[in-house]
Amino acid sequence: MSDLPGYTSANVQGTAVLLAEMARAGVAVLVLASSMVVYGEGAYACERHGPVRPRPRPEDALRAGHFEPACPGCGRPLTPGAVAEETPADPRNVYADTKLAQEHLAASWARATGGSAAALRYHNVYGPRMPRDTPYAGVAAIFRSRLLDGREPLVFEDGGQRRDFVHVRDVARANVLALERVAAGPPEPGGLRAYNIASGEPRTIGAMAGALAAACGGPEPRVTGGYRLGDVRHIVARPDRARRELGFSPAVAFADGMAEFARTPVTSS
Repeated sequence: MSDLPGYTSANVQGTAVLLAEMARAGVAVLVLASSMVVYGEGAYACERHGPVRPRPRPEDALRAGHFEPACPGCGRPLTPGAVAEETPADPRNVYADTKLAQEHLAASWARATGGSAAALRYHNVYGPRMPRDTPYAGVAAIFRSRLLDGREPLVFEDGGQRRDFVHVRDVARANVLALERVAAGPPEPGGLRAYNIASGEPRTIGAMAGALAAACGGPEPRVTGGYRLGDVRHIVARPDRARRELGFSPAVAFADGMAEFARTPVTSS
């Protein structure tokens, strides 16, 4: 919560200033770096109630080691799935609130000016030039920082959280494809079109930590059972729309990307 002013200053006020200047200058195309965090928890289904949206996980459940969300209707275990862009937004923390606010501001700008915007909802980006020793660079960078110091990665919960790790070169290529697509013929004139930018191959946090430790030749990860309030359990996506409309398909395989990430020079935070 102490970062709330910084998040809103950069993501909300900063975006508002940018959009106002774009309107003044007559710039009509925007590619927005959005995030998968706007979805909150991912897609889930209950055996009894079908597709459901779980409530935020209570702290007493996390403290007791019960990490999987339960059905809000019957309390049964849920089966996780993949989110599509039509999935309603459900931000679960302050950062997610500000990323969704960016999308709303961009959509309002597009409607008011006749411009077009593509919101690229990045999943867990990793790759060369990620800084070390900063909590804002992503879990892969945090794990690598510990490995470079000869310490084991510390994995929260039971390590079974599912995420989609997408290489930074694939993300950069997605931005170019989106810009070309929107500039050549906007998919949604006077509006905003969202795209999941993901590998389409989910991994658990524990598996990622193990792959990175092996690639670094470092100690095995240690599962701590710790947790952070506001974290979601599973969030993976279907990148079908980006493939269909942008021509985007990830090119960097997970094993190759982690091996490269382990051996590339580290930048300062």
